[in-house]
Amino acid sequence: MSENTQSNTNPFLTPIQIIEPKNKLPDYTFEQLPISQKEVLSAHGWTELMPVQRKTIPYMLQARDMLIQSKTGSGKTGAFVLPLLQIIEPEHLFPQALILVPTRELALQVQREIELLSANTGIRSTAIFGGVGYDAQLRAIREGIHIIVATPGRLLDHAQRGNIDFLSIRDLILDEADEMLSMGFYPDMKRIRRFLPREIACTMFSATIPQTVKSLAKEFQRPSAEFLSLSYDQVIANNLEHRYYISDVMEKDSLTIKILELENPDSCMIFCNMKKDVVYLEQVLSNYGFTVGALSGDVPQKTREKTLQNFRNKKLPILICTDVAARGIDVSHVTHVIVFDHPEDHEIYVHRSGRTARAGRSGLAISLITPVEEIELHKTAADFGIQFIKMPPITEAIIAQKTQERTRVLLERHKRALGQRSQERMRRYLGLVDELAKLEEDKELLAYLLDRFYWESKAKHQED
Repeated sequence: MSENTQSNTNPFLTPIQIIEPKNKLPDYTFEQLPISQKEVLSAHGWTELMPVQRKTIPYMLQARDMLIQSKTGSGKTGAFVLPLLQIIEPEHLFPQALILVPTRELALQVQREIELLSANTGIRSTAIFGGVGYDAQLRAIREGIHIIVATPGRLLDHAQRGNIDFLSIRDLILDEADEMLSMGFYPDMKRIRRFLPREIACTMFSATIPQTVKSLAKEFQRPSAEFLSLSYDQVIANNLEHRYYISDVMEKDSLTIKILELENPDSCMIFCNMKKDVVYLEQVLSNYGFTVGALSGDVPQKTREKTLQNFRNKKLPILICTDVAARGIDVSHVTHVIVFDHPEDHEIYVHRSGRTARAGRSGLAISLITPVEEIELHKTAADFGIQFIKMPPITEAIIAQKTQERTRVLLERHKRALGQRSQERMRRYLGLVDELAKLEEDKELLAYLLDRFYWESKAKHQED
């Protein structure tokens, strides 16, 4: 309930810009909620609806397909759980709503919210995700449930085994739709859609709505789908977010690696002030395993043209360059810009960050800033009215969690694609897996295989 109990007087939870559908509906109010819901909410100190809830609930109650932009922490979970609880038929013990999320942590968080808001209603829900046994999930499904909260991989496993009856599902919710429709999840999402009824209401939520999300959303929503945007700051309104991390000069290379691992960008430009840093950073990132290209005044013309062509064709995900070398590059698919050194000329920062968030897409500009450079960063902010967000340090635990999640998704997808004979062959190694898992030094062999699989999969994705 943490995201819902905050006061709407908080300026960070008050939208500065709202874009509504042409055929817009009146806002929904706390007083319109069923008495049972009001009692539950009041007991937890929730006496009014948040903006995204007031705007979203009417459309969901009318089963209109919606693509909704609203930032994390703005009350999105309540925006779809509250109307779902009104339309669920408790006496019909079959899944009626499916909520898809990218991570097990988010699945558990949404499931807790549903349990809290559905108290004493008889409505049952369960969270389905990988990394745990099947028994408890199967038991919940067989006993009867109304709402499923799931990550795509494990849901597909259950679907392909015939464990879930999808025929009664009327609502599909995609939370963090930008992640759900990314290349990491998109193939699984397409497969899941085939199991669902053709006529189904689909509501998608995302803090950012890149053009790619708008395009892919059409494959899951009806042609009548509409767009609702609640922008809470100018950064989101402009689809370009400016972040920065504090770093010692000697640690900028390792911080760049951490950012790339955390963000996993589809297309990224890294700007350096000096040619020698371009050469150095290309070597560091290549040695680590990233597929990178470099442009500077020292790069031969033929090599430059090939690098540019690969970057334009999305075969090269990371391009390191100086400002001079980047002139004339007009690529609209850049998702991330990393500013390795803050430029002395503040206007140059605007040009660098402007390489992303083009053609209606969203983008992220990330600066690596020394304590001395932070002074210049604040001057840039004042000169151009830019709101920079200072980020906390990136820990190894955060990166490990992200890469483990991505690796699990890839492994599950590859395993599902195996034929019967391949699965039989695979099972020969189960005994060895048990052996390797017993000793700490042998566990590193398993870790090595997972790491190799992950990075080889990344490289193959770029080739495809």
